[in-house]
Amino acid sequence: MSMANNVSVPENATVLVTGGNGFVGSHAIERLLREGHRVRTTVRGSQQQAEKLAALQQSGIDPTGRLEFVVADLSADEGWAQAMDGATHVLHHASPFPVAPPETEDEVVLPARDGALRVITAARSAGIPRVVMTSSYAAVGYTMTPDDHYTEENWTDPETPGLPAYHKSKILAEAAAWDYVRAHGDIELVVINPTGIFGPQLVDRPSGSIGLIKAMLNGYMPVVPVMHFGVVDVRDVVDLHLRAMVHPEAAGERFIANKESSSLFGLANILRKRFPAFADKLPAKELTIEEVREVAKTEPALREAAVLEGRVPVISNDKARSMLGWEPREITDTITATADALIELGAVSLSDNDSPRP
Repeated sequence: MSMANNVSVPENATVLVTGGNGFVGSHAIERLLREGHRVRTTVRGSQQQAEKLAALQQSGIDPTGRLEFVVADLSADEGWAQAMDGATHVLHHASPFPVAPPETEDEVVLPARDGALRVITAARSAGIPRVVMTSSYAAVGYTMTPDDHYTEENWTDPETPGLPAYHKSKILAEAAAWDYVRAHGDIELVVINPTGIFGPQLVDRPSGSIGLIKAMLNGYMPVVPVMHFGVVDVRDVVDLHLRAMVHPEAAGERFIANKESSSLFGLANILRKRFPAFADKLPAKELTIEEVREVAKTEPALREAAVLEGRVPVISNDKARSMLGWEPREITDTITATADALIELGAVSLSDNDSPRP
């Protein structure tokens, strides 16, 4: 389990959380509020504000006097100076995540890259000393190494053949953020690079990783591609962000957030064991890499699996553990919590007639 009690956020802190309605941002806000901190979060409009307040109420959290909302969008300058005014810490989680492959890469790349620069520039102008930015393992390990071992020293080449636009957006946004900080020198940056993020959703919203579990439990994935990737719990991702936010030695560092590698079929087997009533809906076969390559020619959803070539990455979390004292929970507990939340939210069902599609 994460050593959450070891993270000491100053009592007078006001933490700005961008992307507060997203998977990681929602958990960051809930944890900070539960621990009594003041939080400000950015939303794109009043509807998102209402959704966030409803989700907090459902979780039994009264944010009165401790939660502020500011309207700001990654694609525009307006609102960011207001968002930073009086904040002491910044957790930059917001990044565009396409539900379907975009028509052009720029639809995803430009708001991710330019949005990161807007956030860091506004934080620097406001005198905030450090920004903790959520990047992705996509920026680390999608250009294969000969031994399939990966640390924070690795970078994915954005020109890697078959790389999805979302992955490229994370690489270019992180690279731009580091370039900006190096060029100015008077603001600190820490980057967290999570692998596949699972764990309990607080509301039923589209999420790449959670969508896989949802599809499996609803019976929409009778087969899965051979695909190995890192797995980490969203609550541990938040914990690592908070550690990076306050630890003096974290400045200027990247930290991979990962527990261990698994395959889609391995996750299906965890679900089969923990939720036997869903066994008939879960994937019964794993496609070979040759089959994946062939299907990926016409099916964009399998291009990532084709890029990974069926190889098993060994992804180090040594830096986060040794420098920041981070301890992620077991993936069996994470996948079980993911499914429990989906069932509680009504996002999966044993009935073929009323189960919602992912």
